[in-house]
Amino acid sequence: MKVGLWRIAHARSGDKADRADIGLFAYDAPTYAVLKREVTRERLAAHFADICKGLVEIWPLDNLLAIKIVLNAALQGGAARSLRMDNLGKSVAAQLLRMEIEAPADLPRLSHPSARPREGGDPALRKERTGFPLSRE
Repeated sequence: MKVGLWRIAHARSGDKADRADIGLFAYDAPTYAVLKREVTRERLAAHFADICKGLVEIWPLDNLLAIKIVLNAALQGGAARSLRMDNLGKSVAAQLLRMEIEAPADLPRLSHPSARPREGGDPALRKERTGFPLSRE
C-alpha cells in the first residue's frame, strides 16, 4: 500500500553551506527494513528535484534504525547567499515526510491504532479522551 513517510517515521534536518542534511528515523526494526528498501537515492533525487541540483548521498545507520541523507547543491548557495524566505535546511525534513512509499499494511505504526500518529479530529472528543481541552475555556 502507498503510505506517506509521516505515518511511519520521523525526521530532522538542518543545513550547512549549500547542503541539506536529513535524518530519517524508523520507530521500529520492521519499518526500518522498509525504509532501507524504499527510500533510495533515485527516489530522493526525484522527490527533491525542484531544490536539489547536486548529488544525493544516503547512508544507512543500522544501529540507530535511521538513514542519513545529504542533498548537495540544494540551498541556493546557503543561508548567506539564498533569496529563499524559509529556514533553508530546517524545513527539508517536512518535505521528506510528504514522500510516499510502498509499505506493507502490517507495519506496527499502521496496524496498531494506539501507535498511529494523531491525524487531527474533533476538539470535543479530545477533551473526552484526555480530560484536557485544546484551549482554555
